[in-house]
Amino acid sequence: MTYDPSRWLRRILLVDAATSAAMGLLLVVAASPLAPLLGLPAALLDYAGLSLIPFAALVGWVATRPQPPRPGVWAIIACNAVWSADSILLLLSGYVAPTGLGTAFVVAQALFVAILAELEHVGLRRTAASMA
Repeated sequence: MTYDPSRWLRRILLVDAATSAAMGLLLVVAASPLAPLLGLPAALLDYAGLSLIPFAALVGWVATRPQPPRPGVWAIIACNAVWSADSILLLLSGYVAPTGLGTAFVVAQALFVAILAELEHVGLRRTAASMA
């Protein structure tokens, strides 16, 4: 069995799509009950969830291409990097006063998304190197 870097990249992208869709649906469906637990505004959770649905669809589309388009993968990496940075900046901004659970939630998802961005970057580099 040979190693196919584009297959590995597609799998990472599929994980990103699936987890983004799951988180988006969770936040949209449960924004109101989660808000007091996390100490985050329900509107913020709802908006975040709504923004993840089309993102998940885009990532899923890119992941299902036989060769994921480089510009699409770069856009996904950039979005993930911005999401992670904005999540941490939200905590530092003073705009919200999350509970301990809320802080852990925001930090954990920011780290997860940052790891996905890095794995996607590695996959993109390996795919490019295998094509050279």
